[in-house]
Amino acid sequence: MDFKTAIISAFNNFLNFEGRASRPEYWWFALFYLSVYIVAIIIDSVLGMGIVALLVSLGLLCPSLSVATRRLHDINKSGWWQLLYLIPLVGLAVMIYFLVQKGEEGANRFGPPPRASEEI
Repeated sequence: MDFKTAIISAFNNFLNFEGRASRPEYWWFALFYLSVYIVAIIIDSVLGMGIVALLVSLGLLCPSLSVATRRLHDINKSGWWQLLYLIPLVGLAVMIYFLVQKGEEGANRFGPPPRASEEI
């Protein structure tokens, strides 16, 4: 899965918290989110405002939660594991560990695996 396809998929499935997402789909979207957020912070600093980064965060919240939930499903974990982000440092480290794991090869309780061509 390439960058453009991953972004389109994330936005097309922004309310889909079922199924599974491949590593490339998740990480390409994470890169997109980070890039857009950095640009928003720069715009805020130039304009002397703080609203642009806030609006970007709010606008990308649902797609980022859904793609992360589907990514966790790929390793047979519930999307509720995202609550680990609330634990400073340790939660982030555990989530990164989960999100870089290779997904389960066969079907799991969350459905069939993402297409093989989408994996790295």
